[in-house]
Amino acid sequence: MASDRIFGLVALITAVAYLAAATQIQTNLFSGEYLPKLFPMLIGGVAAICALFMMFRPDPEPDWPAAGSWINMGLAVIVLAIYAVMLKPLGFILPTAIAAGILSYQISPRPGPAAIAGIGLSLGLFVLFKFGLKLGNIVAYRIPTPAQLGDAFLQLIPFVGGH
Repeated sequence: MASDRIFGLVALITAVAYLAAATQIQTNLFSGEYLPKLFPMLIGGVAAICALFMMFRPDPEPDWPAAGSWINMGLAVIVLAIYAVMLKPLGFILPTAIAAGILSYQISPRPGPAAIAGIGLSLGLFVLFKFGLKLGNIVAYRIPTPAQLGDAFLQLIPFVGGH
């Protein structure tokens, strides 16, 4: 109950900030271009209504996961953060295979099937994106320099990386 109210308050503050930012968008009513301002305001309004609903009608106290589950979720977040910064220097196939393999291992801790799932998912998604959806900017692999890898990892450290 308290967790819903706290989350609702945080969501309400975020929605109000989003609405305030949306009011700053400059539009010309005479040209008919009002959607750049209207759409963010609608999103902020719906988010504010949902936040108020969470604050005033919270669910019963949830059953939080065990400590081991939190560790697994934290590992998944770390894997996905590293995956996101490694896509550019290493290309699509290798980081996707590694990340999908690690996440598959978390679901079912068997190394062989997890590795097969990671490689299969990586190759299958590459074929789908490159040839099925014709996304031309997907690069299969790259061989980075150590400096490029270092720059990619620095993006994970707040206020240091992130060009």
